[in-house]
Amino acid sequence: MLIITIDLVPGGYESFRRTIGSMRIANISDLADVSDYKVEVTEGANHLAGTSARNARCTVERHDRRQTIWALLAKAADEATRAKFEDLGSPEKE
Repeated sequence: MLIITIDLVPGGYESFRRTIGSMRIANISDLADVSDYKVEVTEGANHLAGTSARNARCTVERHDRRQTIWALLAKAADEATRAKFEDLGSPEKE
């Protein structure tokens, strides 16, 4: 399983670092050369976009494992942008 965490560091100030999203990518094809992956994503609330904290699930199908990790991540991110998200609450004020 791959776990990707996205942190925002406003102005480069580490003391203000906070996690704004994460992604989990799990192989569901017994590590076959061409594999399918389950993808789970979570986003924090974003008051600028007016979105609540939310999560979604999607899949990447028929990924050639001989490609780079960045190819898999790009496919997972593409699927996530088209996934149906479930709201987890109202947007937080920052």
